[in-house]
Amino acid sequence: MRAGLAAALTVVASGCDIRAPGRPAPDSQVPRPDKVTSFDMLYAANCAGCHGPEGKGGAAMALRDPLYLALADDATIRRVVSQGVPGTAMPAFAQSAGGMLTDEQVEAIVAGIRTRWAKPNAVQGVELPPYAARAAGDAKRGSSVYAAYCSSCHGANGRGGGRASSIVEGSFLALVSNQSLRTTVIVGRPELGAPDFRGNVPGKPMSPDEVSDVVAWLAAQRPEVAGQPYPAPRAAVGERR
Repeated sequence: MRAGLAAALTVVASGCDIRAPGRPAPDSQVPRPDKVTSFDMLYAANCAGCHGPEGKGGAAMALRDPLYLALADDATIRRVVSQGVPGTAMPAFAQSAGGMLTDEQVEAIVAGIRTRWAKPNAVQGVELPPYAARAAGDAKRGSSVYAAYCSSCHGANGRGGGRASSIVEGSFLALVSNQSLRTTVIVGRPELGAPDFRGNVPGKPMSPDEVSDVVAWLAAQRPEVAGQPYPAPRAAVGERR
């Protein structure tokens, strides 16, 4: 009887955790927020709300786009993630710029975007316009560029057509930078049906100067004071009446 009782107690004891009640297991500790370096966790918490849970399908430009990742190098993505884009909806995420992420976490986001979604073979042989404009575009020339490449979707004056909405709406232009406009013209928004710089006119990709000029035309439509209408209507630069 004593031997049986001893054996039973041994079995029970072996299945019990004899540590202090309520003490968490060593592998259950939650890491400090500034120690998280998982791309999945960082992207979901900081990027997915605007750029989509899988890098596409959000309100902002898709990051899961080989053409965009061929256009923007790591230094560009790192700068935008770290410092944001002042005056737009893109905030700064680096602690050095007032955000919450460490330099190591920023690097984890940049590396994750590049290694998961870049496809160099998909854009081989594509001659991309430069990411940044080499010189300021000309808004008057941009009016003709817009008519040739953009008006079939966005309407003759940019205020919307049968295939796409207004692209000169003041509220929209007040929220985007000239660089964002340029990037969108080059890369397009394929998830929304907007072609890249090669697809507006079949067989006739936009030249770097044409990209700069149409961006200058779009920027000229931006309200002088965000949210404040002009006292009287005025014609858009290069508007055809």
